Amino acid sequence: MTESKRSRLAAKVRNKEFFIAPGVYDMVSARIADRVGFDALYMSGYCTVASYLGLADAGLASYRDMVLRAGQIAADTTTPLIADADTGYGGLLNVRQTIQGYETAGVAGLHIEDQVDPKKCGHTPGKEVVDTEDMVRKIRVAVDARTDPDFLIIARTDSRQQHGLDEACRRAEAFANAGADMLFVEALDGEKEMEIVGKRFDVPLLINITERGMTPSLPPERLKEMGYTLAIYPGTAFAAVAVTMQTVYDTLKRDGSALALEVPVLDEDSMHDLVGFPDVWEFEKKWAPSRNAKQAK
Repeated sequence: MTESKRSRLAAKVRNKEFFIAPGVYDMVSARIADRVGFDALYMSGYCTVASYLGLADAGLASYRDMVLRAGQIAADTTTPLIADADTGYGGLLNVRQTIQGYETAGVAGLHIEDQVDPKKCGHTPGKEVVDTEDMVRKIRVAVDARTDPDFLIIARTDSRQQHGLDEACRRAEAFANAGADMLFVEALDGEKEMEIVGKRFDVPLLINITERGMTPSLPPERLKEMGYTLAIYPGTAFAAVAVTMQTVYDTLKRDGSALALEVPVLDEDSMHDLVGFPDVWEFEKKWAPSRNAKQAK
């Protein structure tokens, strides 16, 4: 099943068939997105670290923190999963471990970035990047470490803010030459820069859409026209969930009840179905001793 998910996604990427991937960060978000029927899911580092540890995406989560969560999501969903793997969690040996670990966990692909450790979130200030050749070696190690050629290696550069768009494009080109399957130039500032990057490369391109961030949200037709293959929406659902929870808690505190709550709420049966209670009930029906058998004893 994992190989078929990977091969399906890899073929789509190599053919440069445009698609989008929503951000997921825990099993509830992953199950909901999985049921919708996307071509891929994207495990956001920002959202996963925030939901799991309550911390900023600033290099504070470890490889093991993240690979365990990626494996859990991949195992319980039918949609191919792409994961944020930061810098590969260290040097070249760490990169090899990261590729092997995420591949074994059932992930369909991942991206690694050229930031120094500890990394920072892509749309925050103060990012620093390693030398281009250091990142090129990481990409080469990553490509060499995978056992499944359909496991996607996505190379991300965070150099745009510190070194400008031209340098970011030069780095991306070097990463493509090192064997990356897809390029990800992070934190593009406005539609014009998005268009420049989209038209510059022949390889598949990923664009990160963050509402009210540096990179504007554009219609899928426009992104496809620019030359992008994949648009990820890492934090859209997470931000919506956060504001919904804030509304619920504010209402409960203010009113002492949820009678005036103005956001939709899943009914009890739908929640039970989402978290897997029907399977539990089927198991109990099959295996639980009957009451008559207990009384006979």
